Amino acid sequence: MRSYRELFRTPEYTPFFFSAAVQTAALTISGLSIATLVYRATDSPLLSAMSMFGPQLAQMLGATFLLSGADRLPPRATLAGMDLGFAACTALLALPGLPVGAVFGIVFLQGLIASLGGGVSGGLLNEILPKNGFVLGRSVFNMVFGLMQVGGFAMGGALLTLLSPRVCLLLAAALYALAALLVRFGLTARPPRTAGRPSVAATWRTNALLWSSRPRRLTFLGMWLPNGLVVGCESLYVSYDPGSAGTLFASAALGMFAADLTLGRFVPPALRTRLDVPLRLLLAAPYLFFVLRPTMPWAAVAVCVASVGFGASLVLQERLMSLTPDELAGHAFGLRSAGMLTMQGVSAALAGTIAQLTSPATAMTLMAVTSVVVTLTLAALARQYRWGFRGVSTEVG
Repeated sequence: MRSYRELFRTPEYTPFFFSAAVQTAALTISGLSIATLVYRATDSPLLSAMSMFGPQLAQMLGATFLLSGADRLPPRATLAGMDLGFAACTALLALPGLPVGAVFGIVFLQGLIASLGGGVSGGLLNEILPKNGFVLGRSVFNMVFGLMQVGGFAMGGALLTLLSPRVCLLLAAALYALAALLVRFGLTARPPRTAGRPSVAATWRTNALLWSSRPRRLTFLGMWLPNGLVVGCESLYVSYDPGSAGTLFASAALGMFAADLTLGRFVPPALRTRLDVPLRLLLAAPYLFFVLRPTMPWAAVAVCVASVGFGASLVLQERLMSLTPDELAGHAFGLRSAGMLTMQGVSAALAGTIAQLTSPATAMTLMAVTSVVVTLTLAALARQYRWGFRGVSTEVG
């Protein structure tokens, strides 16, 4: 599958695509509205930031203990139920006089609900699309996610100048409800991909099974570590150049969009499979330039070029699906998301600490150097696995 026309003619892909776009718009509008509401109530930048990005911590917790549900629950009902849960929680956040503690409790609950989202959606996409269409379909999801984030934040910012945060939250709740309707009436009811009840024991058992294969371990680490370290560089845009941080974020989004478009639509599969290491090196290498403390527009050019390297994630996701049984696809996607979020948070904290002790430019350079070293180490381990110590191909788990 090489064309967008073929992709959108695939049964169920179009409603799935639009439901994801609507949900992303709701997520960005509600996140900005919650952060604004908390800041106005507390005058605390920390609490405001935590209200917006804190759900990631809950997602990691949910993915650690609840992820077995990604393959053991019927996907259509699960996705529609999650969207309705988001709608209800967002509507509750719009209640006047809600204590800040209650706001964080609801935000945490939203994060727990969302912890299944990446696994259920990724596994379902793997079912809807043929194997040769997975990268194209996933690249379109990545592109619309980025575009809807930009549009959602822009729309949310405009709405907040005209309306109160609570009214904006009600609008986001309505968008979540619309996403649930698109899922319910646009997708076919499917049975769970694997039998059994979701449980903590099943989650840990499947985590161990997925981690037991060395090729899958290296694939997971390739998606988590270099990516996360470079997100640590991105977390310093504001402190590096407060007046141009928006331009740097926009440049990063442009680079990612270009990578998704090119890899998904134009690069043949035989070449794409060989691009993961070059792309991961590209992801970090331009940040080495920051040792010279470049000014705009050179910094923006470096960021844009580097962000093309995020396309390595598409290559590695395709590899992960080829290494994972279909009945575990959702769980594998969820584990990928959990590890990625964890590494991004750890890297942001590490980069911030280094910047505090040195400078943002120095911290970005050191994070980039570490990412390059990690990529080369993982590549060497993968080569060693494929050929063994004496040039003999190995096939052990």
